Amino acid sequence: MSGRTIADLVAARAGDETTGLLFEGRSWTWKEVAHECAVRAAVLHASRAGFADDAPFHVGVLLDNVPEYVFLLGGAALAGAAVVGINPTRRGEEVAHDIRHTDCGLVVTENAHRPALDGLDLGIDTDRIVTVESDTWRAWCDAHSAARVPAAGPGPEALFVLIFTSGSTGAPKAVRGTQGRYGGMGERMPFGSDDVLYCSMPLFHGNALASNFVPALTTGATIALRRKFSASEFFADLRAVDATFFNTVGRALSYVLATPPSPDDRTHHVKFALAPESSPADVAAFSERFGIPIVGGYGSSEGAIIITPVRDGRPGALGLPAGDADVAVVDPATGAECPRAEFDENGRLLNGGVAIGEIVRRDPRLVFEGYYNNAEATEERNRNGWYWSGDLGYRDHDGIFYFAGRTADWIRVDGENFAAAPIERILGRHPDVGAVAVYGVPDPITGDQVMAAIELRTGTSFDAEEFGRFLAGQADLGTKWAPRFVRIVDAIPVTGADKIAKLPLRTAQWSPTPGDVWWQPTRGAGYERFTEADAAALTRAFEDHGRTALLTPPP
Repeated sequence: MSGRTIADLVAARAGDETTGLLFEGRSWTWKEVAHECAVRAAVLHASRAGFADDAPFHVGVLLDNVPEYVFLLGGAALAGAAVVGINPTRRGEEVAHDIRHTDCGLVVTENAHRPALDGLDLGIDTDRIVTVESDTWRAWCDAHSAARVPAAGPGPEALFVLIFTSGSTGAPKAVRGTQGRYGGMGERMPFGSDDVLYCSMPLFHGNALASNFVPALTTGATIALRRKFSASEFFADLRAVDATFFNTVGRALSYVLATPPSPDDRTHHVKFALAPESSPADVAAFSERFGIPIVGGYGSSEGAIIITPVRDGRPGALGLPAGDADVAVVDPATGAECPRAEFDENGRLLNGGVAIGEIVRRDPRLVFEGYYNNAEATEERNRNGWYWSGDLGYRDHDGIFYFAGRTADWIRVDGENFAAAPIERILGRHPDVGAVAVYGVPDPITGDQVMAAIELRTGTSFDAEEFGRFLAGQADLGTKWAPRFVRIVDAIPVTGADKIAKLPLRTAQWSPTPGDVWWQPTRGAGYERFTEADAAALTRAFEDHGRTALLTPPP
């Protein structure tokens, strides 16, 4: 935990006359940003009237990437309040649960999102929900327009944000983030006051906070906000604000790559970009087309493990742990460290069954600060005094880490265990594959079969024979790794943070809808279209062997 807080960083910008924020043709100096933060701090303090002193000081923020979000982040830090980032893609009881679960005493939203809260039990009165366009909000801010940045702010242990996990494998959990933890995040980024950091990733997500908002606040770089990510406007935006950096996560690079090539593709001043969880194929294609170095690495909302890329750019590699953190790949059943990965001359992983394990941080200097109001999940993450990431990986003999999927991504075929991510990397080499998700589906007799959902690139179609030939030509494809089932989808499902969501795909299994499903009736044979008659035959096979029926959601 850093000794410097977010409140300290805001205070340090209070006299800075350089440009701090850009949004839709408007600009604010850092001095003006700090003042607006001070006004919001006073508003939040006033909003506490009538609440018990020991009540949680949490404000739910349901906004797009607008300046008010930045002002509230800084204001909450000055006030000692915590911002709860509400995901606008969640609806109904899901979003109501998020707000109740995190004990929000106030929800700040905007007209576009206010209807999503109508009729929901949020645990607060309706007058505790305010839109930033309303006369009420403007009056509150006007009443405190003379506010100044306080000389002393909360300590490093003060809660700053509650960030919901992506929910890619289950219900999102609210990760605690203190001012001390976030206050030190910007020190790793090589920015200066002349840099412009383009931010189109949502501020309710840790990616935007840790790689854009906090580094800009730390270094005095400029934040260029985009209300929502747009692939078609992406490079026009970069040029308009003269951006030198941008951050993305998940599928964003692939969306930009799908836009038509332009003679201006390399007309920009971007020095590098941060894009974790991008596919190796997209990283290579993006760098080639736009001339921008892409930095990947590994991190999570919990923040306990950070892995940074290595210079030699090994295909598919995550890199090495940051600092001197004791990070290892261990067998979750025994806690023993897994053997290093062995590869054949074609790069095929030979000992995945023993080399793949869970990525764990074993040293006691944990920076994971727990989930809010969820002791059971916190204990599960921190069991035996270690931090268990929930992610699978393996290491080569140089200690380089590779990602192998989530712990739910183990697939067992004919008694052999392997993980999904190495297969996804191989399938992603196909020139027509825009995105891919690999997962296990039940086998009628025992174990699993491999299934892949594929989103094709624009203007291409699935050629079953050609796809079979492609697989046969991949020397590093394990003998049991080839997908038995292939679902062609218009779009791979994603979470609100653009991470691939496999749960809907696992639930659909091989149902002929949505999308076309192809399969190998006999493993190793050519792919054929999977029909209702095939589904009925598989159902009977399950019944004959006394296994769970088809098309039931997995646990």
